[in-house]
Formats: sequence, C-alpha cells, structure tokens
Amino acid sequence: MRATAIFLTCLFNALTVSAHGYVSDATIGGTTYTGYLPYSDPYYSAPPERIFRKIPGNGPVEDLTLIDVQCDGYQGSGSAPAPLTATAAAGSTVSLHWTAWPDSHHGPVITYMAKCPGSCLDYLPGTDAVWFKIKEEGKRSDGTWASDDFTTGQAYTFTIPASLAAGNYLVRHEILALHAAYQYPGVQVYPSCFQITLTGGGSATGPSSKVSFPGAYTSTTPGIVFDIYQGTAVNFAPLPPPPPPGTSATFFLSRAEADSEIGLPHPWTECLDWLIFYFFLGGRGGSWT
Repeated sequence: MRATAIFLTCLFNALTVSAHGYVSDATIGGTTYTGYLPYSDPYYSAPPERIFRKIPGNGPVEDLTLIDVQCDGYQGSGSAPAPLTATAAAGSTVSLHWTAWPDSHHGPVITYMAKCPGSCLDYLPGTDAVWFKIKEEGKRSDGTWASDDFTTGQAYTFTIPASLAAGNYLVRHEILALHAAYQYPGVQVYPSCFQITLTGGGSATGPSSKVSFPGAYTSTTPGIVFDIYQGTAVNFAPLPPPPPPGTSATFFLSRAEADSEIGLPHPWTECLDWLIFYFFLGGRGGSWT
C-alpha cells in the first residue's frame, strides 16, 4: 500500500539521517512562508508550492566544487527553481527561522543575493558570477558564534539594501559549520535559496565584482580550513570599500568561514505531521492509498 511505503520512508529518514538543520520559515513583507520540508513535501501527489528551492535533506554540502553549494542538492544535482515568489520592499527586513540547530555546530551565518535576468521561476545561475553578499556574522567578541542563536530558536534577520533596483532576486542564506573544518573536506555548508520580487528601491544591482557558487569558496579560502577548538576567531578579510556616493546599500564581497557535524534527530516533526494528516484527517485528496 502506498501509504505504508511513504510512512516507512519517512520513518527511515527520521532514524538514519544525521540531523543538522535547514530554514523552516521566512517572514517577508508581513507574510510568513513555510520553507521547503524535505521529509514531507516530496511525498504529496501534489507537493505544496513554496518560495524556497528544494533541498534533499538537513545534511551539509562538503564538496565546494559541486553546484550543490549554491542552493543545496545531492551529489551534483543542484536545486531547481521554486514555483512561487514572495513580494518584498527594498529596505525592508526579512526574518528567518531554522529547525533545531545542534549547539556543537558553531560557525558564521552569511546571506547573498543575485538579480534574476527575468523571472526567477525559470532561472538557474549555474556558475555565473552573479552573487553579492549583504550580511555576514561570524565569531562575536563574547565568544559566541552567529549560528548559536539557532540553538535557542531565535530568528535571523537581515535588511534588503534600500538602494537595490526593483525586480526579481534570489536570496542565498547559509550557515558554515566549522566543527570539523580542521582539514578539507570538513567545513559543512548549509545553503538555502528562496525567490523574491522586490518593489521600490533605487537603481543598484550590487557591486560590479560578484562571485559564483561554486567558485566563491575553495579549499584555500581563509576560514575554510579552521580549527574551531583552538578558540581563535575566523580571520575575516578586510571589508571592501563603501558603495559609491548616492547609494545606501552596503555590499560585502565573498569570503568564507565554516561549521561542522554532530546532530539531533529532527525529522520526527514532519513524520508526525504526515501521521496526523493520514490517520486523523483521512488523507483527503486520494493521494495516500
């Protein structure tokens, strides 16, 4: 029976996956959007439509040469465009939540954007240098890391540069876990991409020098190989010059940091959602038999 097969697959994933995390939701323009749920979304005959591009699970990307490092994927599969896009105003704040994050997975949190040449609904950047950094935070003066906020369920917020031109954009948000980054491969990249349509703003499209994924991080990039247990802060390179006069955006060029492994089982939540749907709501829609 199909329902049994799907339940067993869900159960297997919950028991065997090395739990880490992913973005569970985003609040954009006053609307909260559920993230892509890798342990339940694929099992619907008509999967829920999301603004987030698909991810294969809650594990990391460790091979920095793969397209997976861009928006996630599995062994070079990458991620396809999502069917929806959210509307946001230039200069507004976006708030993200992650699933339960292991407190051993310390590392920086970084957010990039890329302007889609037309609609993001059919746009794949490939290895083009189209990404620019809008926010990064690594190790703080009190010894904590940006990623530590997610262990207690705190939201991550960033402001869309007010000077960005209206249009369609991809947002690439990531945690770089450094717990196993004492050698390469070892750094763990947890990327997530979602699509927005930007209103208002100015005429800026980011700095002239942009980066690609893969390409922005290599095995020799400062911070990719880093022994987090020595207690030494990540060696951030100097920030680039400020934007030209007349613009209000602060853009950051690419640099890497990192994070790593060890986890807590978390897919149980989505399995529970599936059980409630099937057994208590009768699996309405005829797709579970």
